[in-house]
Amino acid sequence: MNDIRKIQIKSDLQQLLSSDQAWHYRIIPVDQKENNIEFLIDEKQELDLVRNELEVLLGKGILLIPTASDEIQMALAGYYRKNNHETKTQLNVVSGNADNLIENLISEAREIRSSDIHLEPYEEYAKVRYRVDGKLLERYRIQKGEYPSIVNRIKIKAHLDIAEKRLPQDGRISFRFKKEEFDIRVSVLPTLHGEKIVLRILASDAASVDISTLGFSKEQLQLYSEEIRKTQGIIMISGPTGSGKTTTLYATLKILNQEDANILTIEDPIEYTIEGVNQVQLKESIGLSFSSAMRTFLRQDPDIIMLGEIRDGETAQMATRAALTGHLVLSTIHTNSAWGTIDRLIDMGIPPFLLAATLNVSIAQRLVRLLCPHCKAPVSYNPAHLPPMYKPANEPDIVYEAVGCEKCYYTGYVGRKAIYEIIPVNQELRSIIRVRPGDAHEYLAQQGIRTLSDQAFLLFASGQTTAIEVYPHLMNNAY
Repeated sequence: MNDIRKIQIKSDLQQLLSSDQAWHYRIIPVDQKENNIEFLIDEKQELDLVRNELEVLLGKGILLIPTASDEIQMALAGYYRKNNHETKTQLNVVSGNADNLIENLISEAREIRSSDIHLEPYEEYAKVRYRVDGKLLERYRIQKGEYPSIVNRIKIKAHLDIAEKRLPQDGRISFRFKKEEFDIRVSVLPTLHGEKIVLRILASDAASVDISTLGFSKEQLQLYSEEIRKTQGIIMISGPTGSGKTTTLYATLKILNQEDANILTIEDPIEYTIEGVNQVQLKESIGLSFSSAMRTFLRQDPDIIMLGEIRDGETAQMATRAALTGHLVLSTIHTNSAWGTIDRLIDMGIPPFLLAATLNVSIAQRLVRLLCPHCKAPVSYNPAHLPPMYKPANEPDIVYEAVGCEKCYYTGYVGRKAIYEIIPVNQELRSIIRVRPGDAHEYLAQQGIRTLSDQAFLLFASGQTTAIEVYPHLMNNAY
């Protein structure tokens, strides 16, 4: 009996059928030769009838392999997803149909909670991949001859130069889907076989962002809520690209957004819109950088300033100056830990005594995929599945592993949750930063501040995720 979960069906085979056709005939294509196509078919189907219809439909010889109904059901749910908005699966479009294709791709991406759409040209075809819950999933292949027309349509929609094919370009598209309007950031990159395009889907507004659902523990949320109520100082959030830093900032701005506060932001890009907040889009091509915007912000009588990212020493110094003059500054930075942010700002040229006087709290965060609650399976805890150097204080008896079902499209995961490491800068820590910042590691360990690895293991031990998901976060367990 075939185990569908172990079969990797190539996207060019998948495209032989539309979703409707695959579900109607209950078949899965597994191989294609010059004149024949091989399918797995539900053993309850009438083989002769299906074979005759498929030979007329596809114009080739058909080989059908009867397979257990539950395995066919699993494969259909995994490879031919049924969405509320039915998306065209056969994407080898003809000339003039590029608009429909683009609309279908964006609509499907929105349906399956994708954050990015990648269109990648190669020598013989172009590939379409979606990023879902942080992982890229190949979905379609497009005939190479049809790809340039798709690129040009995207460029036109994003108000880019269709004649320029040698240099990278960036633009924006406004899109309406199910009465919802949102923006799409477009990035075009010349590659060996053509122009690669990444479409970043940006949320329309921050109404759905709630700080209580992001992943803070009860103690962390209480601590963070106290820090953001301060009227001056710096709040820093660190982590790699795609770790949810900006979402945490927007959730914070929602709380701080009151009628008596003047809030200014400089962002790249503006991912959410918040009524009552003055948001500025970064445009370095005309000199509107983070540092230049900060200079103007200080003349705009602000109460709260949000910097999308601190990238250089000049911006870091402007943020410190703003905090010293009585403003609350929120920003992000690329470091590996909450304490790494402090080291990084000192390396950028911020004197330790100024940093000690202005930094309120340093936060590090990561995103971890959550197990599907409908199909996760209990297994005995095995310490061999964790990094050899990681020794948890308490080991659970039972943990969970990913299985896969229709609800999660047989990935085993649904959604993501943030884990946080929070260092509040109290008076004692200020003294350490000011005089001997290298001694802070011992102090932090004594304070019992939970690290990212601690939070990741708690998520694993509570049955919300798997050892595979938390493994990278457990490899660095100390400050």
